[in-house]
Amino acid sequence: MVILGVDPGIATVGFGVIDSSGGSQRLLRCGVITTSPDMRLARRLKQIYGDMQEIIGAFGPDCMVIEELFFNTNLKTAVSVAHGRGVAILAGETRGVPMYEYTPLQVKQAVTGYGRADKKQVMDMVRRLLSMDETPKPDDAADALAVAICHARFAGSLINNISGDDGCSTI
Repeated sequence: MVILGVDPGIATVGFGVIDSSGGSQRLLRCGVITTSPDMRLARRLKQIYGDMQEIIGAFGPDCMVIEELFFNTNLKTAVSVAHGRGVAILAGETRGVPMYEYTPLQVKQAVTGYGRADKKQVMDMVRRLLSMDETPKPDDAADALAVAICHARFAGSLINNISGDDGCSTI
């Protein structure tokens, strides 16, 4: 199963593509989509949409996984990131790619075994789980890979197989 993980944003959108089979995951590609703060919002969103379409076309993922938003303070940042997240979701939906969502706590739990793990612990486990020589850079790419790994682990779980509900957005 090819899984496209997405760490949403507006200035930087992380993506990670993995192949998951037999309980193990293999890195196919990771990186970031970047947009300039000098660009109009509509232009930035168009670029994210086009780049996401290109990634989906290149890898033909079986599913797309995106992290749910969690913000404590800056509402302006939350709204901008939500725009970017929506465009990424639209790109997947337009291509008919099944979509799943996970909270940051679920991602940390799946990758490290501890829902309150710090960023460094998550990044190190991503490196280990994908047998990478170095921690993926930048952080947004590593976060996207963590989301993809989370889905790989939950997608094969007994609870997901029992429910038989392929339309589930959050496990």
